[in-house]
Amino acid sequence: MARVKSTASRKHRVLLKRAKGFRNARRNRIQTAKEAVLHAGQYAYEGRKLKKRDLRALWIIRLNAAVREHGLSYSKFIAALKKAKIEIDRKILSDLAIKDNKTFAEIVKSLK
Repeated sequence: MARVKSTASRKHRVLLKRAKGFRNARRNRIQTAKEAVLHAGQYAYEGRKLKKRDLRALWIIRLNAAVREHGLSYSKFIAALKKAKIEIDRKILSDLAIKDNKTFAEIVKSLK
């Protein structure tokens, strides 16, 4: 019969591959690398959620700055958008304010 290697060596190899780029013992000691990879996964998961939150905050900051040039505040602008039933999200509005100022000015003018 053929010799069967244990599955532990394969698991260790996969684990160390995931720990590639870590520093010191975290890249080549099994137990330390396992812990580091687990924490890295947790931070990555949380980071994906925080990224969405941070981008929305950035869009709101940009919109507030752009709208104040036209004599409105952010909250009044959003309230006017909802009242006029214009359903453009903050990401697109922020992009318009930066890249296509004329179109954004028209939107603000239509709300006034």
